[in-house]
Amino acid sequence: MQKIIRIGTRESELALWQANKVRKELAVLGYESVLVPIKSMGDIVLDKPLYELGITGVFTKNLDVALLNGDIDIAVHSFKDVPTSLPEGIVQAAVLKRANYSDILVLKDTEEFFGQPEAIIATGSIRRKAMWLNRYPTHTVVPLRGNVNTRLEKVEENDWNGAVFAAAGLERIGKRPGGAVNLPWMIPAPAQGAIMIAALEKDDYTMDACEQLNHPDTKICVGIEREFLRLLEGGCSAPIGALAYIDDKTEEINFKGVLLKTDGSKKISVAKTAKVGSHEYLAKDCVDYILNRGGRELMIEDGDVEVAKHTIYSTKKLSEAQKKTVDSSIGIKDSDFIKIRFNRIPAKVMKQQHDNVVITSQNGVEAILNSFTKDEIKFKNIFCVGRRTKKLIENRIGKVAHVAKNALKLAEYIAKETDIKMVSYFCSDLRLDVLPSYLQENNVVVNEIEAYKTMLSSVKMTASVSGVLFYSPSGIDSYLKDNNTDKIAFCIGETTAVKARKHFDNVQVANMPDVDSVLALVNSHYIKE
Repeated sequence: MQKIIRIGTRESELALWQANKVRKELAVLGYESVLVPIKSMGDIVLDKPLYELGITGVFTKNLDVALLNGDIDIAVHSFKDVPTSLPEGIVQAAVLKRANYSDILVLKDTEEFFGQPEAIIATGSIRRKAMWLNRYPTHTVVPLRGNVNTRLEKVEENDWNGAVFAAAGLERIGKRPGGAVNLPWMIPAPAQGAIMIAALEKDDYTMDACEQLNHPDTKICVGIEREFLRLLEGGCSAPIGALAYIDDKTEEINFKGVLLKTDGSKKISVAKTAKVGSHEYLAKDCVDYILNRGGRELMIEDGDVEVAKHTIYSTKKLSEAQKKTVDSSIGIKDSDFIKIRFNRIPAKVMKQQHDNVVITSQNGVEAILNSFTKDEIKFKNIFCVGRRTKKLIENRIGKVAHVAKNALKLAEYIAKETDIKMVSYFCSDLRLDVLPSYLQENNVVVNEIEAYKTMLSSVKMTASVSGVLFYSPSGIDSYLKDNNTDKIAFCIGETTAVKARKHFDNVQVANMPDVDSVLALVNSHYIKE
């Protein structure tokens, strides 16, 4: 039976319109779907501006939770509301063709106030506020929250001259007033006017369905805008605008970006172009331009950036709790340098007898469970690496016969302490040779089953980064694609350190093979300086 795709959405008229658009486009492709409305914090707390709520993703967080809990299969968002870093396991599945990206002014009466020193303009966006005050410094800007209909009603009810809206939101639900004024001088929020679909990375069926909805040009342009935002370390609390569009005649991407002080008193703008296909560093070049012209000082002055004595980069996303364990003098950046895509393991594989199974990572466990239920898994003896992998196996599959600290020690145990002659090894396409080589050298047959793919996803480091945190040899391979080795390599264990020593002069190893120990190592290194 074909899967019914559950579409998570906020309950506002605009959000439901966007979700229904996705549902209709999926239907055209032959996919059945149903809407699942979910309230967000941004919909519930309406008495504060977004930048005072203290978190990013106020419109997306509850949908993220629903995705991770398995309550929905996809989440549909206004892309401008989505944080630049998605929760682990959730990925961008599709970006639909962009609508009108402009900001517009909905007037209360007439435009006469433009030439007057006093006027009252409403908006809940700190970017719109900063840009308006930069252009009209004597005007007053007041907060405005709520869904589109609520905000339109407030314009009528209050003694304001007008309010700023995203054109796309009003146009999609047919609520754009006839007298609304276009604001071409106001650079929009990154990804404004675009609809984004999020899904679980491991859900191949849903991912395949959504990928067919991608609009290539929109994906490129909003990707550049969001990279600009990410590199500037901005969110709802930073006045940042960005716009990229493709000139079909020249096949060039035109980019405009802006960073402002929250009161509009200072502004740094940038405009650059790049050929389509040669735009990899367009966002970074524009960020460097901004920072070199006082951007960092502007953000520090505004209180959005703390001055760090050192900056580290984790090649794996860290939780907020983990980041808080790092000393305040150390700046932290992070992203997943390794992306995991689970393979669909054929049913015939599981029907085979697997007396002795080897699993060396939590990804291996998740990959197996992605293809089969616990009842379908009939393993006799399970051997694994790492206490966390052991815990996951025993919670989700069954008892572990033996756990070792690393792959070599596990191989030594199987070869020397048991009479096993064959093992089934559920591994990645980029697995290390240590375990299978040792077992084969000791006359143990290794039946390799590729359960998941490991994809390298590097990020280019800035000169400010002095230390990099590595959790696997594959993470080092990913890092080396785009970066040099003039940094300190903080490694989770000896296997990773062996790889690091081939490239880095300064390699340090955590006392225990877990993330918390790596962060403790970072603290001890920098604090003692």
